[in-house]
Amino acid sequence: MAGVEIVAAVDMWTLAEATYRDNFPKARFYRQRCEKLAPGKIKGQTHKIDILLASPECTSHTCAKGSSPRSEKSRSTAFQVIRFAKALKPRWIVVENVVHMRSWRRFSKWLKAIEDLGYQTRVQVLNAADFGVPQSRRRLFVTADLHGVPPIVKGHPTRRVCVTELIESGNGFRYTPLHKKGRAKPTLSRARRAIKQLGAGQPFLIVYYGSDGAGGWQRVDRPLRTITTVDRFGYVRPTDGGHELRMLQVSELSRAMGFPTEHQLLRGTRRDKIKLIGNSVCPPVMKAVIQSLRSNNS
Repeated sequence: MAGVEIVAAVDMWTLAEATYRDNFPKARFYRQRCEKLAPGKIKGQTHKIDILLASPECTSHTCAKGSSPRSEKSRSTAFQVIRFAKALKPRWIVVENVVHMRSWRRFSKWLKAIEDLGYQTRVQVLNAADFGVPQSRRRLFVTADLHGVPPIVKGHPTRRVCVTELIESGNGFRYTPLHKKGRAKPTLSRARRAIKQLGAGQPFLIVYYGSDGAGGWQRVDRPLRTITTVDRFGYVRPTDGGHELRMLQVSELSRAMGFPTEHQLLRGTRRDKIKLIGNSVCPPVMKAVIQSLRSNNS
């Protein structure tokens, strides 16, 4: 999408490898830990590397982990960026992670290690909703350039795409009555709060796994809240017979990430596919980041 050729990737998940090969069959894939992979091997098997894209482990940075113990070993995977950059010497580096990575006690040391290799850096927080993605997803982007200060990446915050544009109405997805027997009480409580706020004639989303003060629901005339690796969005619509509920489908969530229609998710269960989507970087955001770096090509 950004006009560059993907030549290689590293990941530990077998399904990630299979999905990657479905979409980038000409590229190499290394299914192993970055710590165990010699960057020189990649350098010897590919052409010159111009851009290094990295998403180090985020699970011990994110607030979604709550009060669970953090792993410094997991956080330290970020230092693999320095090891690979030193060996591959790319013109540009892009590192994506959760916003909370900035509060890591070693963040400044890590950033300086990149700069000590001769790179100039920029640290930004970008919201996917500002780039035409129908999802509010704030992520940290650290860009680095050997030839100068990376430019500011600018979105279009007035052009927001909303949930209503994601909903597929003609695909025959199965709905169940909102008030069916056995429906969880917290789900019904979320629905009641939404109906009280919006009125009985409006559709809305129930949001599972954390309400963050929003009451466990959201309007459909706004971008979708952040997609995670779990199935958490239920779409509720009014009918003559009462409200009906279904979960957002994989195709809808994929569009909510901004994936182009040609991107394929052919393998795995529904849960697997949602995990793949939730672990992704929104393509239109990365496209904008890369294009901004290439526009600074002096």
